[in-house]
Amino acid sequence: MAPFPYRLIFLRHGETAYNAESRLQGQLDIPLNARGREQARSVGRTLQARIGAEIEQLEAAGAFIASPLVRARETMEIARDAIGLPPHRYRLDTALKEISFGVWEGLTWPEIEARDPKGIATRRRDKWNFSPPGGESYAMLAERLRPWLDRLSGDAFVVSHGGVARALMALVAGVAPPKAVNAPIAQGRALCFENGSCHWIM
Repeated sequence: MAPFPYRLIFLRHGETAYNAESRLQGQLDIPLNARGREQARSVGRTLQARIGAEIEQLEAAGAFIASPLVRARETMEIARDAIGLPPHRYRLDTALKEISFGVWEGLTWPEIEARDPKGIATRRRDKWNFSPPGGESYAMLAERLRPWLDRLSGDAFVVSHGGVARALMALVAGVAPPKAVNAPIAQGRALCFENGSCHWIM
C-alpha cells in the first residue's frame, strides 16, 4: 500500500455501560453513559482550543466522518456541539463500524474464557488473524478499511472505535500487527495519524 498522504484526527467513542463493565461490544449498538458524554464534550472543547483553525478547514471540506453505531454518532454530535459546530453535519460510513466479535459480543473476558477456552487460547497465539465464531479478525477489519482509505481525498476528522484505530495503526502508521492489536486506545483523547505514524495530540 502506498504511503497514506492525509492527516486523520481520530476519536474513539466515549465510555458506555459495556465499557464500564468490560463487556465486548463489537457491533452491538450501545449508547454512551454519562461519563462517555462528558468525555465527548471535553475532547471537543480541548480540540477547539488547540487546533481550532484546522477544525475550521475540516468543516469547510465536509471532512467529519463517523461510524454509524450510536456510541460513535453521539460522540461526534456532542464533540461538534462543544467545538461550536452544528451537531448533525457529518457523514456516516459503515466501513468504520467496530470489529465484530460474533457470538462473544455482550460477554466479559472471564465469561468467554469459561465458555470458549480453546478460542481464547487460539486468539492469544495470533490475535491479528483470529476471528471469534461469527465474527471478524483484525486482518478482516483491515481489509474492510482499505477501500474506505482509498476513497478519502483529503484530511479527515473521524469518530470510530478501538479496533478500527488498531487496524489503522497497522495499515497507515507502520505499527507491526502484533503490536497494533494490543495498543491501548483511550477514550476522551484524540489520536493523530500522519506522515506514516500516529501520536496522541491530547
